[in-house]
Amino acid sequence: MDQRQALVAFGALSQETRLHIVRMLVVAGPNGMAAGAIAEQAEVSPSNVSFHLKELERSGLIAQQRESRSIIYTANYEALGGLVRFLMEDCCSGHPEICAPAAKVAACCTPKMEENLQ
Repeated sequence: MDQRQALVAFGALSQETRLHIVRMLVVAGPNGMAAGAIAEQAEVSPSNVSFHLKELERSGLIAQQRESRSIIYTANYEALGGLVRFLMEDCCSGHPEICAPAAKVAACCTPKMEENLQ
């Protein structure tokens, strides 16, 4: 992830509803959530959630796919991990033990996601 991508992602996450949506989608896992369920759980109107979902998708932090008549949104775990790695890439000043816990967090989702897809 480069600095421009990180700035777009942080900009998208700097709004309370969007941060809440991303966290909901992370919990939902690879099955994701329909837009209506997201609106209901986030306690916002469908038009409001649509606005926020569009911004999160533009940032690359979430993805969508059509399933029948619904649009299902999922967290983009690779992008979220990339954002954490971007923050930590210059960390430690030669002391990798300082960053080890954060590096584990950044890498935690991708292997689990691959297992769930098999």
